[in-house]
Formats: sequence, structure tokens, C-alpha cells
Amino acid sequence: MSRKRKPLPLLEGVKIEAIAAEGKSLVRVDDLVVFVPFAVPGDVVDLQVTKKKHSYAEAEVVRLVQPSPNRIAPFCPHFGVCGGCKWQMLPYELQLQAKQQQVMDALTRIGKVELPPCSPILGSAKTQEYRNKLEFGFANRRWLTKEQIASGQQFERQESVGYHANGTFDKILPIEECHLMDPVNDRLRLAIRDYAYAHDLTFFDAREHTGLLRGMMIRLSNIGGLMLLMQFCIFTDQEQQQAEALLQHLHEQFPEITSLLYVNNQKYNDTFGDLPVHVFFGEDHIFLGMEDLRFKVGAKSFYQTNTDQAYELYKVAREFAFERPTPDPSRQGGEWLREANERSEALPLTGERGEGLLVYDLYTGTGTIANFVARQAREVIGIEYVPEAIEDAKVNSQLNGITNTQFYAGDMKDILTEDFIREHGRPDIIITDPPRAGMHADVVAVILKAAPQRIVYVSCNPATQARDLALLDTDYKVTRIQPVDMFPHTQHVENVVLLQRR
Repeated sequence: MSRKRKPLPLLEGVKIEAIAAEGKSLVRVDDLVVFVPFAVPGDVVDLQVTKKKHSYAEAEVVRLVQPSPNRIAPFCPHFGVCGGCKWQMLPYELQLQAKQQQVMDALTRIGKVELPPCSPILGSAKTQEYRNKLEFGFANRRWLTKEQIASGQQFERQESVGYHANGTFDKILPIEECHLMDPVNDRLRLAIRDYAYAHDLTFFDAREHTGLLRGMMIRLSNIGGLMLLMQFCIFTDQEQQQAEALLQHLHEQFPEITSLLYVNNQKYNDTFGDLPVHVFFGEDHIFLGMEDLRFKVGAKSFYQTNTDQAYELYKVAREFAFERPTPDPSRQGGEWLREANERSEALPLTGERGEGLLVYDLYTGTGTIANFVARQAREVIGIEYVPEAIEDAKVNSQLNGITNTQFYAGDMKDILTEDFIREHGRPDIIITDPPRAGMHADVVAVILKAAPQRIVYVSCNPATQARDLALLDTDYKVTRIQPVDMFPHTQHVENVVLLQRR
């Protein structure tokens, strides 16, 4: 006979204390730390505990008794249901403070290395409509909120286009407005939905693996150009004809689309990196601009999704790599830069290409950082796992008349070896921008053996960055810390650290 579970408690009239990790806030109740989403420090709330462990619990707000003086009205009608922008109720200044604290907490508690003062976080000039890329899904089942379920509300159509609801794989939260991109994203998404309703197009059924409309991706250029990629699941000639009719309709209704693409995804997941991309109209790419550079971006290309803040991020990386430090007689590392200055007068950020400095750009992606810093270096060598990205990186160098870059594709720990360094030269500077998991221990070991005088570490995850800094601490000292906010209204933060050889 199964034992009946004890009901989880209702915590009444508690005051939210602080912002915690993963976009949540926290409150301490007796000896229990309770994590709460969508709450602001200073809120007085009633909380329903949803999960309870020995030392912590998770809860949701069931009643806002008294709002915090810092609470502001969310601007999006989907706030609280769509989990994409969890901090809309928090003033942007407080978001920035929380992100900077998040960076320093991770570096201090996990890294446990000597740290300089942290430079003030660079906030985003745009806090809405800042993304150059959005993806939406289609489903024949719509996600219903608790309020909709309780009210018994009936819907004429269950088919929906929007974002996948948290915790489900087969339901979509219908999105009427998304403020993350220029309103063209709403016009495109709703036009496709309305056309599909009018022409009885089928929406994807993840359980049965049927349905024509599966997904869509929009990419928007800052120098002119709009890409729309449709994901279809086509099994019959009739579905092919329906897909082409929709694409023709979009071409006629949206002349601003310069790259109209589609993929036929019959797989059991939504990724299309291994599938051919078909061009229905226009080019298979758009261009994004940064200073006087142009970067070719295809459907499968990686490019930072906040165009303006990517520029700020890369400027920080370039400054850290090439700035002239104040001479420090206590550090032998100053000698390398004095020697480099004798070989080159171009280390400042303006001027012609430097003749003395060899740069390795690890996890180079499509070569954006590599090409962005190439004018300050003798040569830049970029390494990336994805072969298609490396081909884009080469094209981007050619487009911009950059001749001092080389790019190599392969697993970082397999490519970046002592033999590779002997063949291509020992780097003066390493710039590394790894994925959220950070750098493999083998990669860190090779970096230590390569012994560059500077390492510029760009990270989207301060926790794994801190772990890697601890591994590098034997030979390197952190001398600069610069957080950059790429994603307003979310908990995510980028951080750039400069390490100089001891």
C-alpha cells in the first residue's frame, strides 16, 4: 500500500530577499532557502512550495500581497507564461547589478583566484527589439495557461505558432507579440498562421510525427536584408505543393525578404544542421555589419544574436588583447610587449596591421572575432569544431580583403596540440570564446604549454569560466574583468577576462 504524500506547505506573507541564480529570487524561511521565479526583492508574497529538499525548496507566487517599490509593469502580454524574459518586472539598472554580482560571485566562489576590481557592466542600449534571430515552432496542440484551464475557455483552433512551453515537447504557447525583435517578426509569424488557417495546412504533431508546418527562423540584418527559413515536414507531393504555395505567398506579401529558404525535416528532432537548405527566392545568406566589416551569415551560421552588443563585446576583446599596459617592473611579462612594440608601432586599436603578434582565436565560429582583430596582428589562426562555420570564416576574410587569417576545423582538443603549435608558431595572444561548457581540460593544458603572454577569455557562462581560470592560475593572473549584457530581461550575461602571464 502506497503512502500518501504530505502536502507541500503554503508560505504566507514572506518578503523576497534577493536575486538568485537562473533568473529566480530567494527568501529564507527558517533554515530553508526558497527559490521563486518572477519575484522581485522587496515583494511580499504568498508562496506555494512546489518542490522541497532538505536544505532548499522551490515555490511559485500564488498571491502578490504587496509589490516591491522596485517592481515595474512587464511590457509583454506573455510575461509569466513564456519563460524567455523572466526579468521584465525588474528595472534594467537592477538587472545589470544582479548580472555583475552573478559574475563576481562565480569567479570568487568557484574560481578562488586573485581578482582585480570588476569594471562596470556594459549595458545594452536597446532593451527591446535587440535580437537579429528568432525561432518559432508550430504544433497542433496549444499550451493552455492555468487560468484558461480553470475557466474552461474553448478555442476555435488548437493549432499554434510560438514558443515551446516549458516541460513539454508537443505543445506550443501561441505568441501574438514578441518584443525581442523588430515587429517584422510578428507580421511574418501571424501572416503564416493566418494563411495556414485559411488553406487548412496541417501543423506538426510531435507524437504522430506528421504535419506540414514545423518551424520558422527569422534573421534580420543591420545593414539591409531579411532571411526567413521555413521548416516543413514533407512526405507527399501534395504537401510539397502546399509548401511552395505558402512560400510564393510570403514572397509576394513580404518583398523585404531577401533570403527565402526552406528545409524538409522528417527527423525526430527540430535541428537541421545536417539537412540541405533549399533556396526558394533570393540568396542563401544575408550580411551583418560591424565597423567597416561585412559578415556573411547563412541559415546554419553562428552569429551573436544581439548585433549592437556583439560589437561592444568584440571591442572589449580587442582592447584586452592589444592595449598597452602600464609598465610593471615586478612582472617579467611586460618584456614581451616592449619587444613587440619595437617590432610594431601598430598595437593601438587604430593604425595599420601589427607585424609582431601572432593570435590564436579558439572556438572561432564564423571567424567574427578573428577577422575583427586581424588588422592589429601579424596573423590570426582560428580553430572551430564545425566545418561549415570554418568555410564561412574563410569567406568572411575574403569578403573583407583580410589576408592574414588561417582557419582550421576539428575538435579543439584534437587540433590544438603541441605539434600544431610547433608548425604554426607559438602564439603571443590567445582569444578563447568556448561554449557554455567551457574549455576541455586538455585544451587548458595545451594553452599552458603554449605559454602565450596574454589570454582573453570570452564566456557566456561565468561558472565554467571561473573553473577554467582556476586551472590557469598557476601561470596566469587575472588583470581585467568586463561583464557585458547581451540579453536584457534574462539572467544570461557574457564576461570577458584578461589574463597575463605571471
